[in-house]
Amino acid sequence: MQKFLLAFIPIFVAVDAIGVLPIFTSFTHGISKKGKTKIILQSIVTALCLAFGFIFLGKATFAFLNITVGDFMIAGGLILLCIAIIDVVNPGKKRRIPAKELGSVPLGTPLIVGPAVLTTSLIIIGEYGLYPTLVSVLVNVLLAGLIFSFSGILIRFLGESGSKALSKIMSLLLAAIAIMMMRKGILQILMEIATG
Repeated sequence: MQKFLLAFIPIFVAVDAIGVLPIFTSFTHGISKKGKTKIILQSIVTALCLAFGFIFLGKATFAFLNITVGDFMIAGGLILLCIAIIDVVNPGKKRRIPAKELGSVPLGTPLIVGPAVLTTSLIIIGEYGLYPTLVSVLVNVLLAGLIFSFSGILIRFLGESGSKALSKIMSLLLAAIAIMMMRKGILQILMEIATG
């Protein structure tokens, strides 16, 4: 249970369903309840397929490219830091996308499962194991779908400014996790050099 919670928190921050909520409401404005449900289901399926596929094939890719976990931690940390900075400085632009494509792109990916989630997932497998990582990804993606389902109520409760403020806090947490990953990556490389 402790490993699940430790794996859950970084994925929760990376998914940032509350931060994506205003974008979701903007994209689905004027779409029927049935249409929104279909979009949410499509986004969940897309997100899970992408995340699970990357989790299972990621290590094989590492072996093929001769990349160490330390290398990936530093690179992944840099990517997460860039995403966090972009989210703080320049939040996602609103744009109209056809409803039939909306669930897969941009909701399923990159908004629910994007570089942040993929990088975090692959790194926490080494920290907490495969099963806690898979379960935490599954729970977080389903939680994102649930949050989108109650989008109308949550937006009314938080208000637009409240959801934006919460998104900024999530971005700051993501930046802190990025720094932690880079620090661990550097330490791992230094340990490999010292023992090698």
